[in-house]
Amino acid sequence: MKKTILLLFICSAFALQFCSTSKKALADKNKMPTVSYAKDVAPIVAARCSPCHFPETGKKLPLNTYEAMVTNVDYVLGRVQLPRDDPHFMPWKSKKEPLSDSLIQVIKLWKDQKMPM
Repeated sequence: MKKTILLLFICSAFALQFCSTSKKALADKNKMPTVSYAKDVAPIVAARCSPCHFPETGKKLPLNTYEAMVTNVDYVLGRVQLPRDDPHFMPWKSKKEPLSDSLIQVIKLWKDQKMPM
């Protein structure tokens, strides 16, 4: 009886590996959402980095364009992840809240996905 149950389990597992629905479900589970500059990153920068990093009103490194963020993404990620008491932490001496871990993850994911527009 035990051998029959074990054999049935092995056969079922073997058959499921060829099931396209199982493969698709596993692939969908592992797929990361696509992050774009226009939809995801630009709103974060506009809300958290202006007016200081927007040329019209700010006097700091401009971050208001796709090209500026692509060029400076490592710099931005480095600064927003520093300890709050570090003099290079961003937002420095600002009334704005620091970026949350989830917002930082959005920027990291955008970078990992080769920074789509």
